[in-house]
Amino acid sequence: MKSAVKSSKVNRAWLNDHVNDTYVKLAKKDGYRARAAYKLQEIDETLHLIKPGQLVVDLGSTPGAWSQYVRRKLSPKAAAGGGGAAVGELNGRIIALDLLAMEPIEGVIFIQGDIREDAVLTELKDHMQGQLADLVISDMAPNLSGISSADAARIEHLVELALEFAQEQLKPDGALVAKVFHGGSYDALYKRFTETFVTVKRLKPKASRDRSSETFLIGLALKNP
Repeated sequence: MKSAVKSSKVNRAWLNDHVNDTYVKLAKKDGYRARAAYKLQEIDETLHLIKPGQLVVDLGSTPGAWSQYVRRKLSPKAAAGGGGAAVGELNGRIIALDLLAMEPIEGVIFIQGDIREDAVLTELKDHMQGQLADLVISDMAPNLSGISSADAARIEHLVELALEFAQEQLKPDGALVAKVFHGGSYDALYKRFTETFVTVKRLKPKASRDRSSETFLIGLALKNP
């Protein structure tokens, strides 16, 4: 009973924080599906990653806020339209993938499936049409169990998948943005990034909640393309 009461209090506190969150309100105003759009926006504005004409692959895309932001950046002359994405001519390509369904975004190719499955990975590569990605963005995260060792292993595995995909499907001067969490797997993942990329940046955007251990690793230019 005590645990149920505690859980109820935590849920109420989270809901209260969420409703009053500045970025939640801003996302609603700007038409983004989630506050996560502003995390990618800050990363992009800091490092100037997204440019018209690019091929961008969005891993762990649902509900679609990152794809929405990329859609706007690839349509610089288009007005912002419904759903947070720009409407009009798209200068570039966006391919999004997630285990969960995602509501359509104009011009975004969406694949529902598990990147660990060969058929899904083949479908993703088919949509790339032999072109290497300019940018891979990964907001993939596991359902956390609360068991630190198990959660660290799940997190590390998803980031490793993003790294493996980038090594195979990224242009030599391309970039990978991946969500990671401070904890048991962080140092190993950072080391993997430094082994894979010429330059590695660490950013915790303002839109990441203070109490969250999430941060983002950005790898720039492959070492061994």
